[in-house]
Amino acid sequence: MTLPDRLSIDPRSPFFNDEVLERGVGILFNGREREDVSEYCVSEGWIRVPAGKSKDRFGQPITIKLKGTVEPFLRA
Repeated sequence: MTLPDRLSIDPRSPFFNDEVLERGVGILFNGREREDVSEYCVSEGWIRVPAGKSKDRFGQPITIKLKGTVEPFLRA
């Protein structure tokens, strides 16, 4: 199974894919595994991670975009 170029854990996103997320996706960002990724894009080279404990007015975590090398993989 190949992983999509862009994937989000937010069900409201057009890039949400429950089938892929159920299998377990890990992210290597700049050679280090990240556990807190909420969205990624391999071709554009960025991930979105929560910015601390802050929330927006809808109760969703505020995220920041980090640029670098993104390598998704399936967890065993």
